[in-house]
Amino acid sequence: MNDHAADAAPGISAPPRPAGERLGLVTGIAAYGIWGFFPLLFPLLLPAGPLEILAHRVLWSMLAVGLVLVALRHPWGWLRDALAPRQLPWMLLGSLLIGANWLTFIWAINNNHVVESSLGYFINPLVNILLGVLVFGEKMSRGGLIGTLLAAAGVTVIAWQNWAGLWVSLTLAASFGLYGLVKKRATLPALEGLFLESGLLTPLAVAYWVYLAATGASTFGAGLGHSALLILAGILTALPLWLFAIAAPRLPLGVVGVLQYVAPTIQFLLGLTVFKQVVTPSYWAGLILVWCGSVVYLATVFSRTRRARAARPSDATAPH
Repeated sequence: MNDHAADAAPGISAPPRPAGERLGLVTGIAAYGIWGFFPLLFPLLLPAGPLEILAHRVLWSMLAVGLVLVALRHPWGWLRDALAPRQLPWMLLGSLLIGANWLTFIWAINNNHVVESSLGYFINPLVNILLGVLVFGEKMSRGGLIGTLLAAAGVTVIAWQNWAGLWVSLTLAASFGLYGLVKKRATLPALEGLFLESGLLTPLAVAYWVYLAATGASTFGAGLGHSALLILAGILTALPLWLFAIAAPRLPLGVVGVLQYVAPTIQFLLGLTVFKQVVTPSYWAGLILVWCGSVVYLATVFSRTRRARAARPSDATAPH
């Protein structure tokens, strides 16, 4: 899923560049499309367990992003600032949260909880609104309040008869919401953020990989195809993030608001069709409430974007 889309959030509010909007739309759809079809990859990585898959995802994504940053001749001065004593604890916390999010997602997909995973990312934007109010004292708009209440009602309806898998949805939404909260304290651009967070987790990943190899439990190296897929999991972690980093500054906030629902929609459809999950009537009822809450949230985002665009011409006439 869109594990690092929050990294690019600071750039989303920037005025879009019309000449680049087509590029932004193409790369944004591609990014969320890759995140949406991610559930098709993880079953191919079996018999590797969730922790082994996570270890390879961490290691190879760090190497892939590192190569991209080198190829782009990106300056590395940001690394010194990010590792400063004031910032390092936040970066460590962010790494642990995104690691927990990835691990939960991998486990959920390979245990046939794809629909529950999609629900977690449907309610995530509304969780972000709630966290902003509770932690930063942000003022919740009427649309945000209605959307959050509808989503909460939907989750309650689902929990009434489907609690067994609901913890997956809530864990994904909470871990990614808290991750976004931490990112506000330790802001880094998307690729740099993934590189550092993966780098901080890499010692744990390597240690676990060594343990598996020493005990004969590692599946890496058992076959060329399987090993290549484990490496691909890391590359596909970096690729959509790179695409999103291109898209976010070029698109209006309202468009980004719509795009973030592309991935969980694809995942939900995959859960029904490819993974053959059965959705109960009560689950459908809860999902409809969550979707209604999402529509209200998107309407609020579009209204805010429209007002910002309307105000822009008058701003241009002000003295510079």
